[in-house]
Amino acid sequence: MKKVGCVNMGLPVLILGESGSGKSCSLRNFKADEVGIFNVAGKPLPFRGNLPKINNATYADIIKGLKLGKVKTYVIDDSQYLMAFEMFDRAKELGYNKFTDVALNFRNLVDYVIRNTPDDVIVYFLHLTETTDTGKVKAKTSGKMLDNQLTLEGLFSIVLLCKTDGQEHYFETQSDGYSTCKSPMRYVWFKNRQWLKSCRYSYKGILWFK
Repeated sequence: MKKVGCVNMGLPVLILGESGSGKSCSLRNFKADEVGIFNVAGKPLPFRGNLPKINNATYADIIKGLKLGKVKTYVIDDSQYLMAFEMFDRAKELGYNKFTDVALNFRNLVDYVIRNTPDDVIVYFLHLTETTDTGKVKAKTSGKMLDNQLTLEGLFSIVLLCKTDGQEHYFETQSDGYSTCKSPMRYVWFKNRQWLKSCRYSYKGILWFK
């Protein structure tokens, strides 16, 4: 069976969620030889384990790690900080060019995953959300000036939204009109248990999660 959307190269997947929704915790079922984690903010993972990770990862670190190709699943944890930290570093620059550069650098990373990793590789971007003035939940960026340059969700064919009801964590796979999550039409389930490993090993079939 072919990969979702008949993509012939690597598959980037955007995992959205507010703080505490369980984005990082969804990694807990992976074994150490199954995943590589780029920890942009350098914070500890919210569970015990010995998963390999690069703390304070930059764009260069991520590209270098993907080139090594040691595993089939990679995670960029807190990917929104790639943009935020670049904006901090360039805070004293005047003009609009920095907004274009920040958007371009993030876009180039997603494009690298698609064009330069094997077709059995998945790269998850774990990303914080924000709510617009109209009440829609979207990927967090560094402000409206950056939003004018880039609709981040438009770079991904699959966008999942992490949520919790206080009892369990789950993914939403389709938008209810108030979010930007999306997935191929064959994935008709609205809520799925939040295990990224199940997602990894089920993406070629009909079900995302077991």
